[in-house]
Amino acid sequence: MAATAALLVAGTPAVVASAGPSGAGPAAGRPDRAEWAGTWATAVTRGNSVGLTNTGLNNQSVRMIVHVSVGGPALRVRLSNLYGEQAVTVGRATVARPNTATPDDLSDIDASSVRPLTFTGATTATMNQGAELLSDPLAFPVADDSDLVLTLHFPTPTGPTTFHGQSQQANFIGAGDLTGAAEGTGFTTRPTCCWFFLSGVDVQRKGSPGALVVLSDSMGDGNGSTVNANRRWPDLLSDRLLADRPDKHTPGVLNLSLAGNRLNHEGTEPGDGDYPGYYQLGPNAAARLNEDVFGQTGVRTVVTHLGINDIWMSNDTPEAIIATLRQINQQLQQRGLTSLVATLTPYEGHGAPGVWTPQKEATRQAVNAYLRASREFDGLLDFDRVLRDPARPSQLLPAYDSGDHIHPNDAGNQALANAVPLRLLDL
Repeated sequence: MAATAALLVAGTPAVVASAGPSGAGPAAGRPDRAEWAGTWATAVTRGNSVGLTNTGLNNQSVRMIVHVSVGGPALRVRLSNLYGEQAVTVGRATVARPNTATPDDLSDIDASSVRPLTFTGATTATMNQGAELLSDPLAFPVADDSDLVLTLHFPTPTGPTTFHGQSQQANFIGAGDLTGAAEGTGFTTRPTCCWFFLSGVDVQRKGSPGALVVLSDSMGDGNGSTVNANRRWPDLLSDRLLADRPDKHTPGVLNLSLAGNRLNHEGTEPGDGDYPGYYQLGPNAAARLNEDVFGQTGVRTVVTHLGINDIWMSNDTPEAIIATLRQINQQLQQRGLTSLVATLTPYEGHGAPGVWTPQKEATRQAVNAYLRASREFDGLLDFDRVLRDPARPSQLLPAYDSGDHIHPNDAGNQALANAVPLRLLDL
């Protein structure tokens, strides 16, 4: 689901080779074998046409906080210049733990925990245009359900950034090389958005059951949830999994949601209600599969929750939405992945006149009716039933409404996480 325009314009485990791009091979799940497991990931897009994401960074450092799902004794980090227009130099990169003694300043880090990241042995590296950059493995114990702080210095102009625009997390930008700075006072730009050039974190685990990927829009991105609180429903689902599996054979939860994403349209395509469209809404969902799903470490199960933006923004037909959901399902299953699909949630009352109409509501109901009756998918998450107001099913239950009548609040996100049958996850 798209956020408001203001929100979306960034301003609106030892390393073991394993078969396949996902990192899941014959050894996957063996308790005596250390493997890489995805613990955090984000979907990235190209920078917008104006603003910081377009002008890029120049002799600046970016400090970013990520909330991991599962832990392990070592980590590696993935950076991305997938949408860049030139090669980008990483002057220095560090990982650290937050300084919990100063909870009011999220940019402070524990100085004793700072460790440099290296790339094929060097502390400086170049991300080629359109390429990813994988760090060397680093012995750095990571706890389940914890925060990491990654700081990157870009000594020369980056040009337009590759970024994620709806982090629901404050991140920090400052002049010069601040990768080792314990105090965050030098980070003078503090947007509550945006992970820059960062796409994933893997950890080393024994007997990893793989990872669950959430392929969604702003419903998964956490719009409407409390900033800096990790109350997105995929985070809360990860908490459930950790509590359910005290033996530590817990899957990673990788949130590849992208606010404003559509099944059948590009992010720059305008929408109803005078919605202008932006690059950060990403390419159409089918075009995201290779990067955002198949390229993830250890992916085994995928939850697809997309289509509501195609309704309110683009007035697509039920047939067009269903066709793309079926195509995504076929591609997931063809690769041996468990494919779950979620029903589309209500949104009457959201946006300007024309954003919601009785005709668009009929489309939503038709899509949901198909999904409930279909036996093509490996399982259904009936998110519509969870969030709707029984007295008026075209609207969110008031107790779950963040206030914009389309995105759930923290309680609504918790309800979604609680509604996922763990038996369906096949992990």
